[in-house]
Amino acid sequence: MVDFECMDSYGMEDLEKIVALLRAPGGCPWDREQTHESIRRNMLEEAYEAAEAIDEKNPEHLKEELGDVLLQVVFHAQMAKEEGLFTFQDVVDGVAKKMVFRHPHVFGTVQAEDSDQALETWDAQKRQEKHQRTAGDTLDAVARSLPALIRAEKLQDKARKAGFDWPDLAPALDKLDEEVEELRRAAQGDGDPQEELGDLLFAAVKAGRFLHVDSEQALTQACEKFIRRFRAVERLAQGESLDQMELSQLEELWAQAKQQEG
Repeated sequence: MVDFECMDSYGMEDLEKIVALLRAPGGCPWDREQTHESIRRNMLEEAYEAAEAIDEKNPEHLKEELGDVLLQVVFHAQMAKEEGLFTFQDVVDGVAKKMVFRHPHVFGTVQAEDSDQALETWDAQKRQEKHQRTAGDTLDAVARSLPALIRAEKLQDKARKAGFDWPDLAPALDKLDEEVEELRRAAQGDGDPQEELGDLLFAAVKAGRFLHVDSEQALTQACEKFIRRFRAVERLAQGESLDQMELSQLEELWAQAKQQEG
């Protein structure tokens, strides 16, 4: 057993100590075996669970999930400390310095009258910080690990800031129609279906931006709607197995399910 005194309340330093003890000799065998790579997915999952808590507007759930995200940060920092790379304090110091540097309109002499100007200042400071000299540099810096719809949206937004964009929705919708036709041709053997589907999704994101629609959220809502309607179809089937029904019957049940939603 490790030398540790349980308390009624813990602070940040206590959390660091707990994680260090879990990784130390006599600690938890599982925690001791982990690497940055082995728990990479944990970081992603915890971030998504925190996002779900935000969507639920559930403060208690959000508090718990933010704690889980924080644990991942402390865990990675502890492993880095053991490797002699950096410490949790270095992480805190780095992000604090970044916030000061990217907010010269708060901590310096730059003026920002509204949120748009504040964001422009942030972007300019970030480009300076990251040594991004061209618009292409800013696109290349968008994380490849982001969900593809979010990444597409960010890439398009950065291209827009460089002046590479259509003036309104109409040409974006025309491009969407064009990509649908190219996907049809690819399905018939004229082209790469994966490439054309990717182009179609990218074009859909572009149209969504002009409509001020978050593509990731839109698709998430569509998934939830599909689940609701599928469950409704099962209820309307009254116990009959869906895989034994004709397509025309399934389409009729789907139409009924859709109608029930209003």
